Amino acid sequence: MSAGKKDSTPLTYRDAGVDIDASDDAKHRITKLVESTYTAGTRGAFGGFGGMFRMPEGGTKPLLVSSADGVGTKIKVAIEANRHDTVGHCLVNHCTNDILVQGAEPLFFLDYVAFGALVPKVVEAVVAGVAAGCRENGCALMGGETAEMPGLYTPPDYDLAGFIVGYVEEDRVLGSARVQDGDVLTGLASTGLHTNGYSLARKIVERMGVGYDDTFPGSDQSVADVLLAVHRSYLDVLRPVLNDVHAMAHITGGGLPGNLNRVLPQTMDAVVDTGSWETPNLFRVLAEEGGVERDEMFRAFNMGVGMVVISNTAASSRIQQYALAKGVPAWTMGEIVKGSGRVILNGGSS
Repeated sequence: MSAGKKDSTPLTYRDAGVDIDASDDAKHRITKLVESTYTAGTRGAFGGFGGMFRMPEGGTKPLLVSSADGVGTKIKVAIEANRHDTVGHCLVNHCTNDILVQGAEPLFFLDYVAFGALVPKVVEAVVAGVAAGCRENGCALMGGETAEMPGLYTPPDYDLAGFIVGYVEEDRVLGSARVQDGDVLTGLASTGLHTNGYSLARKIVERMGVGYDDTFPGSDQSVADVLLAVHRSYLDVLRPVLNDVHAMAHITGGGLPGNLNRVLPQTMDAVVDTGSWETPNLFRVLAEEGGVERDEMFRAFNMGVGMVVISNTAASSRIQQYALAKGVPAWTMGEIVKGSGRVILNGGSS
């Protein structure tokens, strides 16, 4: 083409990097996955411009509770390991836990997946995980968006976000107003990193010089198995005992100090006995191989604690018994004392 002469070749959307046929293929692949999550409140069919959901009957003063989140750079692990069927499940469980701390149960979920170049099989795998999470937590996948944005994301990278809506009766909302001096802290075990701390964890694993198919040190699982373990949902464990609970903290970014303080009155402290549980091998390896100081470990990672439940002593015993019966390790990990809204980490982690 000579200088200054315009190219008159007809262009298509695919020439610009957006493949409508691939998008249609992806939608066809996920139809049954989405429909597998429908519950009694679902109205309308897959493919509409908006999802419809009927509020549960029998409520007196139901409040809608909403939350939005992602899974951070755990997605990078999924991409590099070419395993895309767990991050969606993690996303739903994370969002479910976020509204559970206020006593809410999920009603429906929406997802957003954005690609540089849409790959239908990857979309299907991601949504399969989302659907699995929705089925586990009894919420309907009401809709979402699958976007292809060439120039913004570099293939094979993609991003994932989720939006959840649940409900709770107004007089059953959990939180700092219910916390009392003398309450105890019950820890519920995590299944690993959950969805936080992956930027640091990935950097440490890179320094270790191991691949995703290699065995993780001190474990019989691969590095990919350990890093992509599904973020645990605590809904099934805690739903039957919510009436015994005063407040809860979902231990996500910021760790115990940055999340437990969010449910404390300004007149009370949470004293955590970090020796009350054995730090899982994953975190011990990350600390040693990364030379990460103790305080930084507790800020960056959950250290084996996925949820902290605040209740009186008798209720804590019931909660622990029920959790253990469900296969979730639970233990007394501290207490509430008079103070100024601080989280105090006492003792050395074992």
